[in-house]
Amino acid sequence: MSGLKDILAAQIRANGPMPVADFMGLCLGHPEHGYYMKKVPFGREGDFTTAPEISQVFGELIGLHLAELWMRAGSPAVVQLVELGPGRGTLMADLLRATARVPGFHDALHITFVEMSPVLRAEQKSRVPNAAWADRLADVPEGAPLLLVANEFFDALPARQLVKTAHGWQERHVDWQGDRFVPMVPEDAPRLDMLVPAELRGAPQGSIFEILGGAEEATLINRRLRADGGAALIIDYGHDRHGLGDTLQAMHAHEYADPFETPGDADLTVHVDFAQVTARAGEALRVLGPVGQGRFLRALGLDIRTAMLAKANPPRAEHLVSASRRLADADQMGTLFKALSLSNPDWPAPAGFDT
Repeated sequence: MSGLKDILAAQIRANGPMPVADFMGLCLGHPEHGYYMKKVPFGREGDFTTAPEISQVFGELIGLHLAELWMRAGSPAVVQLVELGPGRGTLMADLLRATARVPGFHDALHITFVEMSPVLRAEQKSRVPNAAWADRLADVPEGAPLLLVANEFFDALPARQLVKTAHGWQERHVDWQGDRFVPMVPEDAPRLDMLVPAELRGAPQGSIFEILGGAEEATLINRRLRADGGAALIIDYGHDRHGLGDTLQAMHAHEYADPFETPGDADLTVHVDFAQVTARAGEALRVLGPVGQGRFLRALGLDIRTAMLAKANPPRAEHLVSASRRLADADQMGTLFKALSLSNPDWPAPAGFDT
């Protein structure tokens, strides 16, 4: 053994099995061996591809969506434009290019990337050199309206897994058995029935309920939008209502892998429970969605923008159309991926959602 695998195994031998959320958090964020701390995971040479890497139109439409909202809100002179988990900075670069001709918009923007990975910060700086960086949303200055984007952010936050056992709902842990990591539930794990939605508590034994990470971020989004105004756009893959099931998955070289086999070398994610996000962040805010990503992007003009780009660049026309279909078609990313808007009710309703 070597690297993170050795560290995790030693920790479990010393302290006993660790909760899945702790295992996931170390696999992704260990300062030296964590997945996001040591490599660029995106694109053809990485392990997975996100929407901004598939088509420039994705970031362009989000940029125009935010700029249009800013204008209808009275074009405030200062705005905090924040992206959570900004990847390589591709979305922000496309956003800024698409809005370059919106009078006054760029002058108003104070751009902050919330990113802990030094490797990814370097990538972001090469694309958006005038940005600022913060380790946490709490570090972003207050006092100005917030325009926040979180694309595939919540799915990568450590999630707790509760399992229905003969004793009630107990937390799933990870043990080191023989020469491998194994998910299990310690017999003496405390009962956590009250953490499961009432309508799901009577589920059969073996059922799994996942508690999404990001409670701090969701609470801060709510507080900032209520105090300073603005809107948050959250796009991720998952379900709009509470559900049961083990959605923990690993991606390596664009293929699914065993989440417990190669810690630190594969991306780990869970499906986002949008009902949990809304419950944490939506109080006293305007909540729109979630709606399918395809429906949202097409409402913003995906097909029109794609046709314009294809006409201007015939050699890439087929690729551009194919990329947009990948983002929006129901059998691709259009339904599983969803968009959720949270906004201050004193601000105009963001476009792209039925009101």
